[in-house]
Amino acid sequence: MLNHNYEPLSVCNVKKAIILLYLGKAELIAAIDGKLLHSVSRSMPFPSIVRLSIYVRVPFKKIVLSRKNILRRDGHRCQYCGRSDVPLTVDHVIPRARGGTDVWENLVCACVRCNNKKGDQTPHEAQMPLLRKPIKPNHVMFIRDFVGTVDDRWKPYLYMN
Repeated sequence: MLNHNYEPLSVCNVKKAIILLYLGKAELIAAIDGKLLHSVSRSMPFPSIVRLSIYVRVPFKKIVLSRKNILRRDGHRCQYCGRSDVPLTVDHVIPRARGGTDVWENLVCACVRCNNKKGDQTPHEAQMPLLRKPIKPNHVMFIRDFVGTVDDRWKPYLYMN
């Protein structure tokens, strides 16, 4: 679902999209080819993207810093060795003993083995470079992750071109 200015707001189910279209609160931007929804008296295209008819002011969407969200951001993969088939922990890139804080840019997923190997060192000191620099995610990033496989029609709106 897109806001009136084409900003992605959320992912909704088809039932909600149909209701918004029927009530005139949204317009159809893209439909799934060859798929129709039928009622007794009408048929309409199966919606893939809908845009709200009026602009909805959304307060700043802050992503909560939590273990679950760090795992989601890093794709459930150790940021040192790349493994995803082992139990994962959260590691401080700059250890707390050295003044590292609990912020998005200082926390990464790590397998237990890598976390123990790194210990109280920085990645440079432990000679364990990060696969990807940790960043603070935005809500669009989590919409992409929530959906899983992204319909090609959605990519321009999720900044994936």
